[in-house]
Amino acid sequence: MKIFTAEQIYAADKFTIEKQQISSDLLMERAATQIFDWMHARLQGAKVKIHLFCGIGNNGGDGIALARHLQEAGYAIAVYVVNYSETRSKDFLINLDRLKERKLWPDFIDSDCTFPEVGGDDIIVDAIFGIGLNRTPEEWVGKLIQYLNESAAFALSIDIPSGLFMAQAPINSEFVIKANHVLSFQVPKLPFFLPETGIYVNQWEILDIGLDMEFLYQTVTPYELIGKPEILPMYQPRLKFSHKGNYGHALIIGGSYGKIGAVNLASQACLTSGAGLVTAYVPECGYTPLQATVPEIMVLTDDDDEKITDISFEIQPTVIGLGMGMGTNNSTEKAFEGFLKENKAPLVIDADGLNLLAGNPGLLKLLPPQSVLTPHPKELERLIGQWNDDFDKLDKIKAFSKEYDCILVVKGAHTMVSYENQGYINSTGNPGMATAGSGDVLAGIITGFMAQGYPPLQASVISVYLHGLSGDLLAGEGGYESVTASKLIQGLGKAFTELFRRPEPEKGSQE
Repeated sequence: MKIFTAEQIYAADKFTIEKQQISSDLLMERAATQIFDWMHARLQGAKVKIHLFCGIGNNGGDGIALARHLQEAGYAIAVYVVNYSETRSKDFLINLDRLKERKLWPDFIDSDCTFPEVGGDDIIVDAIFGIGLNRTPEEWVGKLIQYLNESAAFALSIDIPSGLFMAQAPINSEFVIKANHVLSFQVPKLPFFLPETGIYVNQWEILDIGLDMEFLYQTVTPYELIGKPEILPMYQPRLKFSHKGNYGHALIIGGSYGKIGAVNLASQACLTSGAGLVTAYVPECGYTPLQATVPEIMVLTDDDDEKITDISFEIQPTVIGLGMGMGTNNSTEKAFEGFLKENKAPLVIDADGLNLLAGNPGLLKLLPPQSVLTPHPKELERLIGQWNDDFDKLDKIKAFSKEYDCILVVKGAHTMVSYENQGYINSTGNPGMATAGSGDVLAGIITGFMAQGYPPLQASVISVYLHGLSGDLLAGEGGYESVTASKLIQGLGKAFTELFRRPEPEKGSQE
């Protein structure tokens, strides 16, 4: 699902109005009808007080139009116009007149007004600001937003929480509606998925307001939300007469004394995601543990017992995943540099491999094209430097990817795969996956898919999705706290199955 910028959404509105030969207020009416239908399906005429706080732009116009539908359905409503400017949008004024024609007069809230009483059991419809907001609300409007947040009422935001920007983090975090639910028109918004801004969006849903599908399909967007519809076309089915050699030979390099488990996890994940052969390269101390616990893999060892001091082997791997549990001591750093100078195989670099790159940025120029780097937030900071906010971070990620022709898998609540100008935001995963070894598993899965012949970018996107899906299935069975890295590997089979599961047909009503 594409994630459009504010400018692209405005262009989609304009294109739709011109192509369908409709007025802009009719498009607003579509939006209001969709919101009403959503609310009415859930409230079913419940006797709950609904407070609609409407700005004086098009987002406020949506709220004013919604108020008309709610009144006609018999709901107990109160409508407030947040009078933050003398400028009103045309469609806001059209819908304000329609509301007045029905003898429903909104209260105007100005800087010197007392805020209306809102009960904890009431519902707030937030239609103050939309996606066009580009500056911090005035102090008194910010105080109103704070007041609404403190009311404990259920907050339903239209399109985007008021006070949230589309392309930068809020300057004053207190001046943003903390929405229990957001009804987003046609497409999700990028701020829903970033750590600094996603905290204002507890849940969100998409409402189809009939924007032109040709425009939506043809427009290239900088980010895409990845779900099952995007993943299924990537899958490469196995052929009946294939053999293990058809699915590649992956080499996992890493480990040090006390951290052989990281290679264990990555190797198992690599196998379970489909690699035909897997070899692990570890210090001598890892030989027995790996041979005893992962009998399906082959093991090569460094001459040193506790750490990697030399990376040399005679096999010809299809892809190499390295860095997990490897350490960053001087001898390992020299071995890592020597390896990069000689290596020609595709790479997936994780953990200490990333730290070694960050400590010696000159090594980045030795990476093969489209190497996959899998940093967590702190490792990312070491690679690209500090950022001002999440949007600045995205710019730095794109610049880094372009400069070094690499794919960044930025791990987090919504893990993002970024290559040059394109970002792929994952829709699976949960807080239970914030557990030791989860990243080792992901690196192993990516390596496994690349071994099978998936292009690096595609391998990264599908791996992130299945990794998160495994975590979701596990959390559904035993809760977040019970999710472990080993279980994520065990759950990959169910994740593959879920990927191809068709929805069960709805049962007919019984008379």
